[in-house]
Amino acid sequence: MTATEPPQEATPTPEPPLTTTPYKPPRVAKPTPQPDDTSTQLALIAASHRTPFEKRVWTALCAIPRGQFTTYALLSAHLGTSPRAVGNALRRNPFAPGVPCHRVVATGGTLGGFKGKWPRSGEGITLDEKRRLLRGEGVRFDGGGRVMGTPWAFQS
Repeated sequence: MTATEPPQEATPTPEPPLTTTPYKPPRVAKPTPQPDDTSTQLALIAASHRTPFEKRVWTALCAIPRGQFTTYALLSAHLGTSPRAVGNALRRNPFAPGVPCHRVVATGGTLGGFKGKWPRSGEGITLDEKRRLLRGEGVRFDGGGRVMGTPWAFQS
């Protein structure tokens, strides 16, 4: 460009189009019950149309602390019934794992029946699920697959 030439105007750069993002309200997380908060489970049990006996068994389950386990015999003694009756009520528990039937094991520390299935050769997925739930709560197992520790006992 020479001194006599007028300066050239710069070509205007086009503005990017304005984009408007629709307003999205912030997500509000729903409160989730804490692992040991049994009020939700107890309300579900009370509102269910199940037998009074089933409700007694499931309510008793809610007293077993996370990371603990009890036995069919201890639970049945607490309720004044038979281990088989307790097992049948546990098998029909529609609120698991929130109402923790997985915390009940056989007297010898084996997992016992879970969801109505007893172990056979090559245990079923349900016993694997029970073991996983217990391990997730901190329950330990010996080399033979039996739970380790002292079963939790109900206070009379």
